[in-house]
Amino acid sequence: MVNVDYEHTQHGYTGILTAVFTSVILWTSLPPTFAESPSLGVLIALSMVSIVALTFWFSRLVVTVIDGSVAATFGLGKPHRIVQLSDVVDARQVRNHWIQGWGVRRVSRGWMYNVWGLDAVELELTSGNTFRIGTNEPDRLHTAILLNSHR
Repeated sequence: MVNVDYEHTQHGYTGILTAVFTSVILWTSLPPTFAESPSLGVLIALSMVSIVALTFWFSRLVVTVIDGSVAATFGLGKPHRIVQLSDVVDARQVRNHWIQGWGVRRVSRGWMYNVWGLDAVELELTSGNTFRIGTNEPDRLHTAILLNSHR
């Protein structure tokens, strides 16, 4: 039987709004661009579709603590990372620096998955690496990890 101790979906609305704004700008540039250079117009259209697709893909992060593991999954299921809590040496609430940004990022000693905001829970792993999970519920996530890791 699967025991879900924590599940939360966080949305990054700013990214979505940025994608929409960028698409509107690119969309308004298409008619004159197509008239002057059809190949440049196609490139702009493909760029617009790519920006919107990537933004929507990385605008949702689902975090679950379930049966001795913590999983962080973006958008449509990829990328995702599952960490066994038996591999966690320490878990602590941290605050990301604004320059670390959002999405999948390499940070000083490991990786970070973040969709929005600066709050995160950092897992220190037996390998010496870390894995940061951005969340707007750092207290609840941290508590769920601590409670589940002591079972």
